[in-house]
Amino acid sequence: MRVTVLLPGVLHADADGRSRLDVEVAEGATLTAVLDTVAGLYPALDRRLRDEQRGLRRYVNFYVGGEECRRLDGAATRLADGAEVHVIPSVAGG
Repeated sequence: MRVTVLLPGVLHADADGRSRLDVEVAEGATLTAVLDTVAGLYPALDRRLRDEQRGLRRYVNFYVGGEECRRLDGAATRLADGAEVHVIPSVAGG
């Protein structure tokens, strides 16, 4: 099945300038499986998305179907064919 990962401008350089990654994964794959596939293609991007234990970075939000994945099943969130994963870094400041 195909899942699309949509990246913000700040991450384009880590994905060879791309803003959209179409990823092929097994049917019923989770967000972890998608990120594993992305890691194989773009290791520098993976370091920006996940920590050393392969957990989701605290200040990066992943939206699946309009819902932040941490409100669903986190990295274990199951994806459907054609799903879009929006990656949005947290914004902080004062």
